Formats: sequence, C-alpha cells, structure tokens
Amino acid sequence: MTKEQFIKEVEKEQGPLRRFLRTLCRGDEATADDITQEALLKAYLHFNDFNGKSKFSTWLYRIAYNSFSDWYATTEKKERNITRLDDPSNINVSTETDIQKDYKTLYNAIGGLPADERTCVLLFYMEDRSIAEISNIMNMPSGTVKSHLSRARSHLKTKLKTWEE
Repeated sequence: MTKEQFIKEVEKEQGPLRRFLRTLCRGDEATADDITQEALLKAYLHFNDFNGKSKFSTWLYRIAYNSFSDWYATTEKKERNITRLDDPSNINVSTETDIQKDYKTLYNAIGGLPADERTCVLLFYMEDRSIAEISNIMNMPSGTVKSHLSRARSHLKTKLKTWEE
C-alpha cells in the first residue's frame, strides 16, 4: 500500500471511525478525538504492516479499538470525565423534537452498556460490520460476539422500557 492509498482509505473511514469512538467514549468528544488521532497515527506508522488479509477498514478499526481499550484500562474511573449517559436525568431535551428525544434516549442507553457489548452493538448496527469483522476487530471468537450482541439487546430493551415508564 502506498502513502497515497493509505490517505485515501483513511479519508473514507475517518468520519465513521470518529463516530464509533465517540459513542464508545459515551459522548466525550475530546477523548474520542484523542483516541482517534492516536489510532490514525499508529496506523500511519505501521501502514506497511497492512497485509490485505482483511479489509483496510477492519484493520483500522482494530487499531482504534485497541487504542480505546488501552485508554480504558489505564484510566482510573475518578479521572474519566464522561457524562453518565445511562442516567436519563442527564438528558437535556428542552427544545428537541420527539425524534431527537428518541435518538438521544437510544444513544444514552447504548452508552450505558458494558464496553464489550457497546462495541459490538456499535460495530454491528451503526457501522454495518459482520460478525466475522467484529470478531477480528475485537480479537474474540464469533460466538462471543453473538453473545455480547444478544446480551446488549436484552439490556437495551430493559433500559428503554424502564425509561419509558
């Protein structure tokens, strides 16, 4: 892969990758931007290591997910400056339409999922990744990915039902 090809591929994936990380970071745009920048830098420094065994986007998402995992593992909870998105009282909906309220409620419910479930949901439903791609990105068996998706759907159903009441 040439530098020009790399840049072209990154330009295509940069927006979805940033959205993915922003949701993983529960809406903390600054942290998501930092992790995105770190992931893109790592990818640039190692773009010659991309061997084409998977799609470029899968390779890039894996780097981004690993960067997120590193940040998550090394950041103490007290240092995390993330709004609690799983608490509906944190939702400011004073001037929003019903559709915006529904979207924000869903976004907040996803943000309240455990990290592995949240990652699987985001990759599968928002980024249109296959089970095999998610398995590759997260370095876990496809059965585990399916289990995370199943549990996430159950958790989301419970959270959304509770918030409706």
